[in-house]
Amino acid sequence: MSKAVKLMKDNASNPKLWIALGIGVVGVVILTETHRRRRRPKATQRVDFGAFVVRFDLLPFPQPPPPAARLPLASLTFAIKDIFDVKDYVTGFGNRDWERTHEAARKTAVAVTALLKNGATCVGKTVMDELAFGITGENVHYGTPTNPQMPSCIPGGSSTGSAVAVATGLVDFALGLVLVKCSFGKVVLAFITFKVLVFVGTDTVGCVRIPASFCGILGFRPSHGAVSMLGVLPNSQSLDTVGWFARDPSILHRVGHVLLQLNSVEPRRTRRLIFADDLFQLSKVPTQKTLYVVSKAIENLSGYQPPKHMNFGQYIASNMPSLKQFREQSSNLQNGTSTLKALSSVMVSLQRPGKIPSMYLCDMYFKEANAKVALLLLHR
Repeated sequence: MSKAVKLMKDNASNPKLWIALGIGVVGVVILTETHRRRRRPKATQRVDFGAFVVRFDLLPFPQPPPPAARLPLASLTFAIKDIFDVKDYVTGFGNRDWERTHEAARKTAVAVTALLKNGATCVGKTVMDELAFGITGENVHYGTPTNPQMPSCIPGGSSTGSAVAVATGLVDFALGLVLVKCSFGKVVLAFITFKVLVFVGTDTVGCVRIPASFCGILGFRPSHGAVSMLGVLPNSQSLDTVGWFARDPSILHRVGHVLLQLNSVEPRRTRRLIFADDLFQLSKVPTQKTLYVVSKAIENLSGYQPPKHMNFGQYIASNMPSLKQFREQSSNLQNGTSTLKALSSVMVSLQRPGKIPSMYLCDMYFKEANAKVALLLLHR
């Protein structure tokens, strides 16, 4: 027996030995990962840093003859997130299946048209997180654009390709969609470095500001409703906001001056509270008491139509065919709500961290819903 093996056997119960071995293993893992990341940029370098879904040229409107002033965005190029409509192009929403099952847009988005009218040229649509659900910038359909500031790291999202296109100098500015939870009426500005160029996108939960900070450029998210959303696929209508990127603060300002001057042409939606009567049955608070409190709270609010009552289970059955099995065809209200309660429980469980065993979900369905749905879930 070698001395090394004998030494390990004699010290097997010594905690210091296991600590030393653990540190050694961690060191090897760190060195291996560092080496892999250093090699990754060379292996994954792509044309245009993988920023674009499709390239095209939307030429600007003609420059008015003298003595008219030069258009404010003349000679600038921009890209748009694949969430903005462009006439005769399918808005892909970051998903191949969505692109394949939808028709080409009949009109160009209002914000994009405004930029074209002011002299800018649109050169293409950029990669985004699938269906705008994400902040990492990774997309399994089109690939993840390369972060020019740090190629081994993610570029941030969901307005991924737009930020990369601006950061690499492929365009002067770009549009994105901002999906954020922040106080309406406030303006948020994210920046790291001052270089030169812009993109237009959307921001709902930081979809412009996050990739702006990751890629080292300027990202601007105006107040909700300040820029027209007509011609933009909705993600969360009470939060969606058109935003834009640039590398130069002066270009960021010029684009903002154009977009923020747009007159709001969006129709005002009627506001109404809808009471899901069958869901109120799940509450421990008496239904009539809840309805009374809510009705008193809104009776003096302007612009609201009278409340509407509906059955949520019936709504699911008529509007969401894939979920209609969750609505039991029974006149017994308690049976119907038990199925909805089971659906609610499963959705909450799926959103929790960690993997939920499928047999646990099936058991919950057997107990609270019906065996047919449980077997379907187990089969899938």
